[in-house]
Amino acid sequence: MTIKIGPAGTGGDSYKGLQMIKEAGLDAVEIEFVRGVKMSNETAKKIGELNKKLGLILSIHAPYYINLNSEEKPKIEASKQRILQSCERGHHLGARCIVFHASYYGKSTPEECYDATKEAIIGMQKKIKENEWDVILCPETTGKGSQFGTVDELVKLSRETGCGICVDFAHVYARNNGRIDYDDVMGKIKRIKHLTAHFSGINFTAKGERNHELTPPERIRELYKYLKKYNISITIINESPDPMGDALKMKRMLKEV
Repeated sequence: MTIKIGPAGTGGDSYKGLQMIKEAGLDAVEIEFVRGVKMSNETAKKIGELNKKLGLILSIHAPYYINLNSEEKPKIEASKQRILQSCERGHHLGARCIVFHASYYGKSTPEECYDATKEAIIGMQKKIKENEWDVILCPETTGKGSQFGTVDELVKLSRETGCGICVDFAHVYARNNGRIDYDDVMGKIKRIKHLTAHFSGINFTAKGERNHELTPPERIRELYKYLKKYNISITIINESPDPMGDALKMKRMLKEV
């Protein structure tokens, strides 16, 4: 079992941020494109060259403005473009996992939403192969009942398309009104080939996720207990309001495992 820990985001300046994260003793970082893909390919290549020396595990979080099950086809195409732009930058950065919130159910049944999302994933995988980008699509478990992305949906999607998945344990907790059956979740994800994760504290309502919070130590211990029980190797990105501080806390607490 190998657990790698890092923060969401580099703190603004990617060059300085990556070096700071490495010097702090962390293992990974998620590059945030959540407000749009604003990094050029040239910049991505330069940052990728720097990281070859640093050896951090990089991933990408694609923009939030994605819905592969929109009733409007132009919005589906725009969503795919945002993901594929993230894939292109990810390839140049050396980031393997491209994380995104895939879809909303809208007026569709969960089954119809699944089929639309699967079709879009397969189409994007073809583009990735054509362009020879060394990346893996990793749709994320989501924190609201209106969103596609339960553990079961994503495990099935991975099995049927070969995509990876990002398990946001805080989202699973919020979506289930403050409950998470770790035996159930770990049993389902333990055989996923391309697996990454998010973790933090979270505030939620009856409708699900509201906002991320600082990560309680007892929640970290609980997560580690079950990762050890199921012998799961995973990279965990902390998404709390203090991602660097909480990632360091998670790293220190690994010594207890």
